[in-house]
Amino acid sequence: VQLVESGGGLVQTGGSLRLSCAASGLPIGEYTVAWFRQAPGKGREGILCFNRVTGDKFSSDSAKGRLDTDIDTAKNTVYLQMSSLKPEDTAVYYCAATRTQFLRPDLRIRCSEGSNFAYWGQGTQVTVSY
Repeated sequence: VQLVESGGGLVQTGGSLRLSCAASGLPIGEYTVAWFRQAPGKGREGILCFNRVTGDKFSSDSAKGRLDTDIDTAKNTVYLQMSSLKPEDTAVYYCAATRTQFLRPDLRIRCSEGSNFAYWGQGTQVTVSY
C-alpha cells in the first residue's frame, strides 16, 4: 500500500495549486481520505476529510471556500484543489487514508486526529509568497 503525493511548489498569494495523491495497493474510492498540513513550528492540522462512499465531507474553517478534495477512481487518485492561497497556507501537506467509513456526525472529530488514519503520503511542500 502506498500513497504518493505530487504537485507542491511555490505560488504567489491569491494563486491556485492542485495536489495529487496517487494510491496503489488499495481502492482509494472505498476509503475515507483526509488532508493534513503542518506549518513551520506548528502542530499537524486536519483540513479536509472525504468519504466518497457516503458523500460526507468535512472542511476545516481554514479550508472552507478555498480548499476542496475529490477522488478520481479511474486514476485511483485523490486531489486537493487549493485557490485564493494565502501565506498562512504555507505548510507540508499530507494525504491520508483509512478503510473505516467515517460518517458526517463523526467527521470533524475523527478527521482531526492523525492516528485514525493508517496510510500516509510522504508529504509535499506548499509555499505561498507574499
